[in-house]
Amino acid sequence: MTKRMIVAAFALAGIFVALYLLLYKLGLVGALNCSIGSCETVNTSRWAMFLGLPVAAWGVGFYVGMFGLAVASTQDRFADSDGMSKTLLFYSGVGVLFSAWLTYLELFVIHAICQWCVVSAVLVTLIFLLCALDFRESRGTPEALPG
Repeated sequence: MTKRMIVAAFALAGIFVALYLLLYKLGLVGALNCSIGSCETVNTSRWAMFLGLPVAAWGVGFYVGMFGLAVASTQDRFADSDGMSKTLLFYSGVGVLFSAWLTYLELFVIHAICQWCVVSAVLVTLIFLLCALDFRESRGTPEALPG
């Protein structure tokens, strides 16, 4: 259950990162504090919108959902739930794939990197890895590889 609490903590951090980017996109934050890369280039590009919403809004939604699932999964009735482990793994996997696509766009299409997007990509990757370990444990597979 400890992994799920860490997932919740990482998701909470992700909420703050994505919310900061969303507030900028909505014009509620004057300028992005970005000491590495070119956050404004990324966040003002045509790729900063997806299906009519700012990408950052999708990020907020993802992290809020991940936080809710992770917190719910720590409840006694879900503590040993194989179904909850599968749900966490699938949901975080979708987040990793979307983040990978956005990182591809930054590197090869926009030709600019946003440090906050990198932080988000690291957070979602860590969340996915923790969910994968949790899933392995729920299936009875040992964490450590023999060797």
